[in-house]
Amino acid sequence: MEPEMQRDKQEAVDVISWVSVCPGGLWRVQQKLTHESKQQSSPSTEDDTSCLPNNCPKLGSLCRVRVQLKALTNDADGSTKGNEKLDVTVTELVPTPIVRRQDAPLQVLLGDWIVLRLGEGQCDITEACLEGMRAGEKCEIQLTPVGNGQDSSVHQPSNEDLPLVATVELQAFTPGKESWEMSPAERWEWIKSHKERGGGRFRSGDVWGAADSYGRALKLLIPLCGLAGELEDGSLLEETQQLPSFDQLKMKKAELHSNLSLCQLKLNQPQRARDSAAQATQLEPCAFKAWYRLGQACQKLNELDEAKEAFKKLLELQPDLPSAVKALKEITSREKERNVELGLRLSKMFS
Repeated sequence: MEPEMQRDKQEAVDVISWVSVCPGGLWRVQQKLTHESKQQSSPSTEDDTSCLPNNCPKLGSLCRVRVQLKALTNDADGSTKGNEKLDVTVTELVPTPIVRRQDAPLQVLLGDWIVLRLGEGQCDITEACLEGMRAGEKCEIQLTPVGNGQDSSVHQPSNEDLPLVATVELQAFTPGKESWEMSPAERWEWIKSHKERGGGRFRSGDVWGAADSYGRALKLLIPLCGLAGELEDGSLLEETQQLPSFDQLKMKKAELHSNLSLCQLKLNQPQRARDSAAQATQLEPCAFKAWYRLGQACQKLNELDEAKEAFKKLLELQPDLPSAVKALKEITSREKERNVELGLRLSKMFS
């Protein structure tokens, strides 16, 4: 979802809200970022570069950050931590290993200085905050779960504890790049890492995180496929020679759409699952897993004709596949029930 932004010019306060993807579901985030008054006192805006994007982290930036729940920032142990000096140089920053948890929207160690690589999706909320911050800045965030996007099997905070309020501090970061600044080879490495990360998250039960990783990969891959397609006229050959062929990129795109469809089925998002699976089958007509997921999604949407066609196509690719045969039998049974109900309604209308 696109962030909504309001600015109080007198106090130099930015208030931005958006919806973030967390392991247990979706959370609405409201970020309040107050810029230092000295940054606003410059008589000439032309000389003030503090708000330029170059002064904010980008994809690949290593960010030294600390996230604290607001209730903990006033504790005696935490009152002096804000005055800590950076005890390592920026070039020595190393990402902090963090295991994602299903029961927490903030996927970072609270209260400690850690290092995140922006763009990996370790903590969607924290990364979204960092994208608009500069070194030395601190913001406050309020977190509220989005009701229809929550996983009912995951423990959620009680209403008395909501909204969750936390602070995010950015101490330092290394240079990074916007996606359009990356070479095709760099984008391809990001795509592969997102896909691998998505698979790991799915296997660990982090379906929301897996869907996020596959979505990030597709966001980078779609324009890359267009760039690779220009090879047909011989242009950009040197720039794209390290990439897989256009057909291979197309197959990877189909695989990502299929994987995303599986996640969306698990998350009870049948319409999105149908659309993702349909994209996969268009890109790779022989992708039997995508046809199966398309059939499943159409079944959940009660689109029985479309589901039947998907499973028939699957049987052409995988003859006598038990799951497809079973699904077709279920659809036939549901069609009979539907026809009986329709007949009863018509008989009542004309009786």
